[in-house]
Amino acid sequence: MCRHEPTCPSAGSPDRKAAQTVVTHPEQGWSLLCNGLFVFDDTGELLPDGQVVGPRRPTPVSVPA
Repeated sequence: MCRHEPTCPSAGSPDRKAAQTVVTHPEQGWSLLCNGLFVFDDTGELLPDGQVVGPRRPTPVSVPA
């Protein structure tokens, strides 16, 4: 799907979010990357094969009193 030189990372690679954005809809909270990956504002992902990668929420840090 990617026609960039050098080609963007595949949707299955660990650095898949480094692919270039093809379509963006900030009003809806998602973007489509050239490797077929949908990325969402909440950091969730939808891979081309339909697999869902859940949002990565920050872990709360407890501050000593």
